Amino acid sequence: MKYTESEVLQFVRQEDVKFIRLAFCDIFGEQKNVAILPSELESAFKYGVAFDASAIRGFGGEVRSDLFLKPDPATLSAVPWRSDNGRVVRMFCDICYPDDSIFEGDSRHILRRAIAEAEKRGLHFYFGAEMEFYLFTLDENGVSTGMPHDRAGYMDIAPDDRGENVRRDICQTLSLMGIHPECSHHEEGPGQNEIDIRYSEPLSAADNAVTFKSVVKTISARNGLCADFSPKPLKDEPGSGLHINVSVTSDDGKDCLEHMIAGIMDKIDGITLFLNPCRASYERLGSKKAPGYVSWSRENRSQLIRIPAARNGKERAELRSPDPCANPYIAFALLIYAGLYGIENELPLSESADFNLFSAPCEVLKKYKTLPASFDEAADRMRSAGFASLYLPEELIKAYCEA
Repeated sequence: MKYTESEVLQFVRQEDVKFIRLAFCDIFGEQKNVAILPSELESAFKYGVAFDASAIRGFGGEVRSDLFLKPDPATLSAVPWRSDNGRVVRMFCDICYPDDSIFEGDSRHILRRAIAEAEKRGLHFYFGAEMEFYLFTLDENGVSTGMPHDRAGYMDIAPDDRGENVRRDICQTLSLMGIHPECSHHEEGPGQNEIDIRYSEPLSAADNAVTFKSVVKTISARNGLCADFSPKPLKDEPGSGLHINVSVTSDDGKDCLEHMIAGIMDKIDGITLFLNPCRASYERLGSKKAPGYVSWSRENRSQLIRIPAARNGKERAELRSPDPCANPYIAFALLIYAGLYGIENELPLSESADFNLFSAPCEVLKKYKTLPASFDEAADRMRSAGFASLYLPEELIKAYCEA
């Protein structure tokens, strides 16, 4: 359910809400928040709530440090792990300057712009996230030991799978927050888990991805565990991916999926830095079922992009290179722009690579372009491509290159 301002004010009065969390993300997708009391909510809607932007990564320095959070009432959600006796709710916020103009580094705004550009062309994108994470034990000081919670493998069951109860608690919490988990299971690595979220329109899908990480970390901690979303926490085990499912519909009924995929493949050099934004990201790519080449196929999990089998006739593309360190707002925005490029230019899709790239001989592999092998190479390719600079502020790009 999407609320209006008046409905939020009424909900807060009637449901004994004691605290309201105003949530936002830094440019790297890390969630932040400030809590206000119900008496301040009406003012927050009208004027916003000030905060020190100089203390947030990528938001600038001390010279122009005053920014304001303006809550988006459509994102109202209860925080289920707080007591019902004095409830806590959360809303995502837009970020503005004191004159009410939009802050350029607000990644929700960056995604909103991309959605608007697509809708001008009669195109509608949908995203669904499959996010992997490890569960590690904690020491006596509550610090991660880096030791997996179990030694189970892919889709194992209890007692080998010791994460089952944690995943169930996570899924139930997400459901109470209006987010729909489709399935959960143990992944290939020891202590590695995956929960898939139902697809939705881009902004809510990105909000859901940010909420997902917060819920997983919170529920894991309440169970005496550390949830780790880094792309390669264990050197000799599978890395954790953020597989992004994306589909597109057109007002004129045209099938645009292949053109969209061609656009993403064409622009992958320009956007990989934002899909894989840390140095450890490149320890994952090209090994343990993470793609290393720019290729596509149907159903084939050794590819950068695959088209999963669809029994309902609704095909989608699954991009397999991103990892959970990506800011979903920026990732989804750039994928929309790349998809639009492919659709508008009617780019043809290259021949599918219908074989296992992980075991293919070198003479076959050399026909395919590789993904960047390092963070520095990804940054260099992004600068050379010039694609991201069309849509992202220079200050944000510079912060990513220096991360």
